[in-house]
Amino acid sequence: MFNIRSVDLNLLPVFEAVYEEKSLSRAAIRLAMTQSAISHALNRLRFVFRDELFVRQSRGVIPTPTADRVYAKVRDALTSVRESVTDTRGFDPKTSERRFLIAIAHPLGPIIELRLQERLAKLAPKVEVSASTRSRPIDLDRALREGRMDAAIDWIAPTGGQFTAKLLFEDAVIAVARKGHPVFRSRVSLKTLQAGRFVGLRPRTDERHATAPVQAVRHHKLNVVLDVSEILEIFLVAGESDLFGLIPRSMEHVALRAFGLRRLGGLPRAPALPISLYWHASREADPAHAFLRNELENATSGVVAGQ
Repeated sequence: MFNIRSVDLNLLPVFEAVYEEKSLSRAAIRLAMTQSAISHALNRLRFVFRDELFVRQSRGVIPTPTADRVYAKVRDALTSVRESVTDTRGFDPKTSERRFLIAIAHPLGPIIELRLQERLAKLAPKVEVSASTRSRPIDLDRALREGRMDAAIDWIAPTGGQFTAKLLFEDAVIAVARKGHPVFRSRVSLKTLQAGRFVGLRPRTDERHATAPVQAVRHHKLNVVLDVSEILEIFLVAGESDLFGLIPRSMEHVALRAFGLRRLGGLPRAPALPISLYWHASREADPAHAFLRNELENATSGVVAGQ
């Protein structure tokens, strides 16, 4: 069995710095060490992991596959230690270097992330937030429980643990068509929509993750003649054709401003779709996490309001 006592834990920040800087000289500057001391530390690490870890190239070094695997573990471990030390001293957003990872499954996710980054640049310039915005990450619930993911904005509540939720806004589904579409010449009814042709979101295999537009297509028996993979593709196709589209109500201002799409009547009012911020109860008392949640809420409200 491997003996952890044989490893000098002071070597791990050296490994982290070399991996992130991709250069021994830049790592030395970052850690206020000499380059020879960095080289000596790496030699000791190579003995511990029985791998070269880094390969020299014309400009700096590149990590080996083993180094990639080690970094994924070392980064999380060192981040946890730094956070623990910071928390005991109190959280100051102006000086904190905390790192957060969030998931935003809603189509407005990239804009929410952008507005959050803009807010943090003013309030907490050293705080780093990365976001997964393309779709719901695999194993999100477990990642939240284990602390690998800090928070999520979603319409699907996580399961299998003690999670806290805060409602951010209520969404719904609306039908849209391009400006100048012949359909606007008369009153639009559900029969009008059912007689029309739609561009729709391609159904996913997991029914639990089916989006509201997909559910609306099934419920109202709408004629979808073109399937796409992303909401924004619906905007593009509907804006360049006579096809109708189904989009989240929260994106109506985006559809109008960027794609010239107008809202259609005729679709029966559907139940509201609550979009909430979720986090694990273990993060409740963390002042840095509370700061993140507050800024996420502010950024989201501004985006939904069209600001």
